[in-house]
Amino acid sequence: MTVQSRRRRGRAAALVACLVAGALVVAACGGDDNSGSSSSGSSSSSSSAKKYNMTLIAGVRGDEFYITMNCGAQAEAKKLGVSLNFQGPDKFSPDQQTPIVNAVAAKKPDAVLVAPTDTKAMFAPIKQLSDNGSKVVFVDTTLDQPDMAVSQIASDNEGGGKLAADTLSKLIGGSGKVFVVNVKPGISTTDARGKGFQEGAKAAGLQYVGQQYDDDDPAKAAAIVKSILAKNPDLKGIFATNLFSAEGAATGIREAGKQDQVKIVGFDAGPKQVSDLKSGIVQALIAQKPADIGAQGVQQAYAALTGKPTKKEIGTGFVSLTKDNLAENQDAAYKASC
Repeated sequence: MTVQSRRRRGRAAALVACLVAGALVVAACGGDDNSGSSSSGSSSSSSSAKKYNMTLIAGVRGDEFYITMNCGAQAEAKKLGVSLNFQGPDKFSPDQQTPIVNAVAAKKPDAVLVAPTDTKAMFAPIKQLSDNGSKVVFVDTTLDQPDMAVSQIASDNEGGGKLAADTLSKLIGGSGKVFVVNVKPGISTTDARGKGFQEGAKAAGLQYVGQQYDDDDPAKAAAIVKSILAKNPDLKGIFATNLFSAEGAATGIREAGKQDQVKIVGFDAGPKQVSDLKSGIVQALIAQKPADIGAQGVQQAYAALTGKPTKKEIGTGFVSLTKDNLAENQDAAYKASC
């Protein structure tokens, strides 16, 4: 073999050695990459099951009932590792709630908890939520056709109305004229409260003189109360079916100078209503459990998303608050913020 041949063979051997060494290095690096990737994948799958996004659409954003519901929902969402956004209109109105529902539907969250502001008008926009793939849970209010909802969670509103009638009957001595200040027709919850009260009042032997609607406006509720007192100066009791109605009824009675004659039973226990209860303007409040409604709404949505069974309807309780039992039922009062 010539010197030149030996040199060529030596260079070839050196090249082969380099290539083998390089392959080993690449293999080692590749092994590290795969191992890191596998470790990262397993860590990612163990740390998160999917992070679900939910939205709670209130009936009225600034209502302490819905604020308290949001507090309960947020606390439960935090426990479950869920992201929860809170939205709602400034007034309890399908005209204001519809564009909010449409905007939420466009974002396609995993689930939506919603309090429909009308049993019929909100059907189409809420169905669009469901058609877009969001799980829908009704909280507080519902629709005439609620089939798209995986669950409906609310107080026994008709029973609450009957309890209000029984409470008012005791306050006014079992007889006399009674009147209802309601919100507007077509709201499932307040319709049921009004119905329950009317039935309860008749069963108790009270003289039911009807109801009027205030459009969720305390000033209008106050005007209605002053007008009904002018027509029925012997009126003895008023049932106000929600927070703003109770607030307005109290104002109307105060402005008419009838605090000693007319008793009020309100529904809901916001800060203003509790203040009126303490001062004696309102004699009783039927308090719902909005935080519980919110928490159970998140639980049902999460169950639907994770393939677990859901409950089609869930009823939550309420507490009858009076000045005498308020101290031991402080947790029943609604919150102005979380």
